[in-house]
Amino acid sequence: MSTLAQTMMTAARSSDSGLAGPGELDRYPYVDASGADRAGPPVWESAEPELGRVGRRATGSRGRGLHGQLVQQLGQMIVSGDLGADRPLVPEEIGQRFEVSRTVVRESLRVLEAKGLVSARPNVGTRVRPVSDWNLLDPDIIEWRAFGPQRDDQRRELSELRWTIEPLAARLAAGHGREEVQQRLGDMVEIMGHAMSQGDALTFARADTEFHSLLIQLAGNRMLEHLSGIVSAALQVSGGPVTGCDRPNEASLGHHACIVDALAAADGAAAETAMRQLLTVHPEVERVVPAPREH
Repeated sequence: MSTLAQTMMTAARSSDSGLAGPGELDRYPYVDASGADRAGPPVWESAEPELGRVGRRATGSRGRGLHGQLVQQLGQMIVSGDLGADRPLVPEEIGQRFEVSRTVVRESLRVLEAKGLVSARPNVGTRVRPVSDWNLLDPDIIEWRAFGPQRDDQRRELSELRWTIEPLAARLAAGHGREEVQQRLGDMVEIMGHAMSQGDALTFARADTEFHSLLIQLAGNRMLEHLSGIVSAALQVSGGPVTGCDRPNEASLGHHACIVDALAAADGAAAETAMRQLLTVHPEVERVVPAPREH
């Protein structure tokens, strides 16, 4: 095993059990001190500071204490239907129910308003908005839907959207000779292989998420790049329908490797075909619906 993969897997096992978001692999010390396995260490810091950080969440609702918790709770209640459309949200009542200050309530409602879940108007107050107004591409809303009553619809829609986005991204990426990104895609495949051999599903999932985010970046299409958060969210809430990414196996690893080989050969058609094979739904695999992640 290379020092790169060993370091990655050791760090993953010592961390918490929640899946890392895309780009969070840059927290790991990707440095091959011996230099025996490769010409240069795959250092995550580069002249392009956003490299490897595509799709990082910018909603501000994670890990922010009471504010983040309240956004999470209210968001889940709205998306699940516990707080129906046009339901008034009275800040004083929310503050009393969740035992938080008016400032926390106000900031949380602003985040939910930015996601399209609520609206605040003079003389009307804050009300829950209908589903048609929600930002359904927001990673938080994707997750809340995926673990609520709409889980089957959300996961089906995510799979269909990935089928549209990622094969195109793979084809476009083959026409861009960014060797440093292609090297890192290869690193992710190496890490996935070692993780699979060790039965380390967490490390496999993290490297898989990074692989797909980097691939979309390599496509060179900023609008596709903007959608990379959707792909990352889809990987993090994986469950049925089951695709080649959802369970570590030799076939999945092989398809990832074929994509890397096609990119190196600048073969867009082959890269697109390999991605479609990777995303093919496997109906014979029993669907497993995981519990919501801890926040």
